[in-house]
Amino acid sequence: QVQLVESGGGLVQAGGSLRLSCTTSGRTVRRYAVGWFRQAPGKAREFVAVIRENGGTTLYADSVKGRFTISRDNARNTVYLQMGGLKPEDTAVYYCAADSRLIYSSLTNGEMYDYWGQGTQVTVSS
Repeated sequence: QVQLVESGGGLVQAGGSLRLSCTTSGRTVRRYAVGWFRQAPGKAREFVAVIRENGGTTLYADSVKGRFTISRDNARNTVYLQMGGLKPEDTAVYYCAADSRLIYSSLTNGEMYDYWGQGTQVTVSS
């Protein structure tokens, strides 16, 4: 079993940047694909980005493509989400999730992930 802890959220002005971190414990992160998802008040959870176990594949939601970058440092058991050009509509609780058995077609589906962090709040002011 793996435990996930997100950090790095906060309040930022539109156009600003934040870097979220997802640190794992229990098992090494190199065994897992790790995704970032977000949920805004009153809205369904949505996929943001994912990185495969070896870092060779990354996928992004169209809404964040070109502004967000996902990366991983397996030596530090950490996956990062670098967010730039932030917009008020990026305001949400951001969650990281992990799973070791996902096929390509499941990477963007939050229902397929077994392990989740507690979330970190990102608020973008206009």
